[in-house]
Amino acid sequence: MKFADEFRDADLARSLAARIADEAGDKHWKIMEVCGGHTHTIFKYGIEDLLPSNVELVHGPGCPVCVIPMGRLDDGIALARDNDIIFTCFGDLMRVPGSDGSLLDAKAAGADVRMVYSPLDSLKIARENPDKQVVFYAIGFETTAPSTALTLLRAKAEGISNFFVFCNHVTIIPPMKAILDSPDLRLDGFLGPGHVSTVVGIRPFEFVTATYGKPVVVVGFEPLDILQGVHMVIRQVLEGRCEVENQYKRVVHDDGNPKALEVLGRVFKLRPHFEWRGLGFISQSALELNDDFAEFDAERVFTVPGLRVADPKSCQCGEVLKGVLKPWECKVFGTACTPETPIGTCMVSSEGACAAYYNFGRYSRARDRERVLADAEELTPIPVRAAG
Repeated sequence: MKFADEFRDADLARSLAARIADEAGDKHWKIMEVCGGHTHTIFKYGIEDLLPSNVELVHGPGCPVCVIPMGRLDDGIALARDNDIIFTCFGDLMRVPGSDGSLLDAKAAGADVRMVYSPLDSLKIARENPDKQVVFYAIGFETTAPSTALTLLRAKAEGISNFFVFCNHVTIIPPMKAILDSPDLRLDGFLGPGHVSTVVGIRPFEFVTATYGKPVVVVGFEPLDILQGVHMVIRQVLEGRCEVENQYKRVVHDDGNPKALEVLGRVFKLRPHFEWRGLGFISQSALELNDDFAEFDAERVFTVPGLRVADPKSCQCGEVLKGVLKPWECKVFGTACTPETPIGTCMVSSEGACAAYYNFGRYSRARDRERVLADAEELTPIPVRAAG
């Protein structure tokens, strides 16, 4: 296969789904897709409807915007509001609600908040505005961290002194371990994150098979990639194997990208602890600038509140990120919480599970909910008013 439409062939998808149904038998399978990009593919192309009802796909913590806790959002908003700076970030982050508004609200109130497509855009703004301090809100897993690292190397080489990074890069392995240690969820295997694996390779996931006995298949982002990955997980279990397999070989090398990993090692170090939305504090799960780049570290140069802020009680993003709840099971999904009026991060991000359900699967989920309510009404006696 060479072209995208070949990975979206409907006949091949139905054939593969039929094979999955035949081999899955009567067992209830629960497989977690770690990456939010996979979730959007699943709903955009109706993969969940192709799979048999006993094969359940569970959403994981692989959405970089979704996992950032509200306290770190408030820190960024405080930087934008309280300092005479140009604050830059990716577009979906601007609409994520903090405890007192969003970055978009801060912009409307007069803060100089600008959307960028890459950290290099931020560096360009700093170069063009030497009298202003420019802060880039760095976010993402190992996928986007190398671009931040390369930007910092360029800033250092060019001697640009008015560019700073507020670092919120996270790593994928610790939250997977936290999920595996959680008693709330029982999984049969994982669909490993394709984008992250282009950088780190597949070997870091070997702890899942060695320690927890769960197969991992690193998959791509087309419909046939997802279906083949599900089939490979099921085949591993049925054959008594437990391995890390690479379905996404056209992009992912087993050892990852050595040059990208080398750049990460030059610029970043692991944080002792970092808070994740829904998962709490996880040791060595995030990156910070090392001492050689301290002059670019916004957390060292500016005053950052660093407060821990609880999520709104009505928002159940944490449970969604852990795979404990489906988005449509959240009390405010599709009513008070929509992409236009989000309460939680999962509804804002382009990789958020709630956004995927809302944009591609809302109506089928709504029918499921109506069916459940209808069944409940049939079982509930209707009170009869006394005559007269």
